[in-house]
Amino acid sequence: MKKVLIATDKPFAKVAVTQIKEVFDQANYETIMLEKYTDQSDFVNAVKDVDAVIIRSDKATKEVLDAAKNLKVIVRAGAGYDNIDLQAATANNIVAMNTPGQNSNAVAELAIGMMIYMARAKFNGSSGTEIKEKTLGIHAYGNVGKYVAAIAKGFGMKVYAFDPYVAKETIEADGVKAVATVEELYQKCQYISLHIPANDKTRESINFKLLSKMPKGATLVNTARKEVIHEDELKKIFEQREDFKYLSDVAPNCAEELMALYENRCYFTPKKMGAQTSEANINAGIAAAKQIVNFLEKGDKTFKVN
Repeated sequence: MKKVLIATDKPFAKVAVTQIKEVFDQANYETIMLEKYTDQSDFVNAVKDVDAVIIRSDKATKEVLDAAKNLKVIVRAGAGYDNIDLQAATANNIVAMNTPGQNSNAVAELAIGMMIYMARAKFNGSSGTEIKEKTLGIHAYGNVGKYVAAIAKGFGMKVYAFDPYVAKETIEADGVKAVATVEELYQKCQYISLHIPANDKTRESINFKLLSKMPKGATLVNTARKEVIHEDELKKIFEQREDFKYLSDVAPNCAEELMALYENRCYFTPKKMGAQTSEANINAGIAAAKQIVNFLEKGDKTFKVN
């Protein structure tokens, strides 16, 4: 009998676990649960004889993957997969996958919700502004970006997008204006919604030079990764522009400093919240389970990322 480990420091909702187990029960797989573990060594020990693993924000490090002698596939239930050591996975002949699109609406609603929260002065009783007629730039037009655009258009925002990997015709078919450069996006838009991955090209790419191009009333919303922000230059833009605001569902390393100095101009969720809805929880978990079964039974490598 094949064994599947569900390793989740932040567990799936009970209803999601039930439906994930049903997928594996139908395939005659054994499901092993590792939830709310307190030490990375617990994860290392749990993977030693399993055929497949599902994780969320858990760290699938080289140590974990080297210990997993029977492991054939690991699936990150979500879009981002920078918590998997892809080089180690490949070296151990392990297929790594993500579940793109399953959390997209949840992340998009969070991004828009944070924009409204800050526009209305954190609902502190003072006068705020509306997002209607404001310009919104979507930095990376993937699954989440598409949902953000659709919701923003419903609020009457003027939506632009930059993505060098998506055809202009594809973007503009959604009623979104494509721009040719990232600099143009930041020059045009009062709001920027970030959806870029964290990699060698993007780390610390959101810097003072780029942010300083934004028009008056600039608000940056980050539901991607904290690593894409150049934190020293983020502090610099806060110092030099009293109109600049920053919202993120992953707090920067300098979060305490920013909150102490600019409490009314920044907000950070207590933990990464993009996928924290019951719907996204279920969708991503079931997708991960089905991908494992399809890979182990049929060799289906759709969504392989290594």
